[in-house]
Amino acid sequence: MQAVLAAMAAQSLLSVSLSNYVALPPFSNSSSSSSLSLTSSFHGASLKLPRHSLSLAASVAPKPLAIVAATKKAVAVLKGTSAVEGVVTLTQEDDGPTSVNVRITGLTPGLHGFHLHEFGDTTNGCISTGAHFNPNKLTHGAPEDEIRHAGDLGNITANADGVAEAIIVDNQIPLSGPYSVVGRAFVVHELEDDLGKGGHELSLTTGNAGGRLACGVVGLTPV
Repeated sequence: MQAVLAAMAAQSLLSVSLSNYVALPPFSNSSSSSSLSLTSSFHGASLKLPRHSLSLAASVAPKPLAIVAATKKAVAVLKGTSAVEGVVTLTQEDDGPTSVNVRITGLTPGLHGFHLHEFGDTTNGCISTGAHFNPNKLTHGAPEDEIRHAGDLGNITANADGVAEAIIVDNQIPLSGPYSVVGRAFVVHELEDDLGKGGHELSLTTGNAGGRLACGVVGLTPV
């Protein structure tokens, strides 16, 4: 008999009507209550939940996206003790090569060595800009050589009016990162750079390009 009664009780529990669900009362924005009371249709049954447990993740404001400009631009204004002067503009897209736009006036017609030097220090004129920028500790060469200084940009050619204009595209003079050229200096020389192949004692260090006519420190500029 007891087994029959137990089976009947179990069947009664399983046949509970869907109308006996737990109903949630409307949310209240009142700050005076720290919890909500939920009551079912079963008499005497109640459930209390802390109010903070009902907070929504959507209430957290998303972080703003940081937008980094893909194009970087820099400029160097070249001055010297002579009449030589000029402007060099550098542009780099993302991590691609740097485009160097050169215009220098006051030169003697012909070829002139054009390099990026290690320091942006002009306290003693162009002499204090140091040696060619050479982070890989290699010997001097041509821009297209595998073995070269990063600052070896070859020669620029001045026309009969003493004006040299050139566009140089190079992979070793970036405007950001550990080998950034920002803060270093461009130097134009009085003689032709022999690109490390002239056999002179200075060929593998300076290209035997002679004195420094003008120089300018590379600084970032608005894109």
